[in-house]
Amino acid sequence: MAQVPAARQVLDILRFLADQAGPVPAAALARELGLPRSTTYHLLGELTATGFVVHLPDERRYGLGVSAYELGSGFTRQAPLQRLARRPLSELTDRTGHTSHLAVLHGRDVVYVIEERARGRAPLVTDVGVRLPAPLTASGRAMLAVLPPAAVRALFPTADGFVLRNERGPDSPAALRRLLAETRRRGHALEEGEVTAGFASVGTPVLDHSGHPIAAVALTFPEHEVPDEDGRRSLAAQVARTAGTISRLIGG
Repeated sequence: MAQVPAARQVLDILRFLADQAGPVPAAALARELGLPRSTTYHLLGELTATGFVVHLPDERRYGLGVSAYELGSGFTRQAPLQRLARRPLSELTDRTGHTSHLAVLHGRDVVYVIEERARGRAPLVTDVGVRLPAPLTASGRAMLAVLPPAAVRALFPTADGFVLRNERGPDSPAALRRLLAETRRRGHALEEGEVTAGFASVGTPVLDHSGHPIAAVALTFPEHEVPDEDGRRSLAAQVARTAGTISRLIGG
């Protein structure tokens, strides 16, 4: 029983950090939760050691770590999300005639959990269970673009974390920051031939009640079939509509 208060305090810290727009100082965390400073630092130390919290020494702040996102991704890989999302994705494919998929973030990769292949379309690399580097995919870019910058830095602190396909894609933290900034300005993620030559994808995130991306919806199409920007924006609007539907179904 002596461990129950500590467990509750750990959960309170994780929930508090999840609700913030960015990393926060330990003093602010202790004040808001009513915890002694010594207890706060002790718990933050344990959470940092296990990857659930990341410490940013230059900013003297704490934010959610990779393990916290992996825990959230673990939920999205289970049946509830897939069961709720399958029908909206099927309807998206029927409306557009292109293959749609749902992916979740797992560390530096995305994992595809649903693929709704359009009738008459060839198989794609984005089959269920496939992992791809998140910065290369429309799904990954859609999710990374709405994560706090500190979380993205924790995932990709150096150039060593980047993998290229077809010799294309971001190859450094600075390149990724520019790409994600452009994604936010555009309003949706775009990938053009970086996963498979001749194919492009548009994607938008599925958000939970706190605005955290628990998944992303993407649509993949031959580049020559939708060569103009207006056509791709139209497809992106369809993808956003589907992502919004799934977000509402999960209480987002």
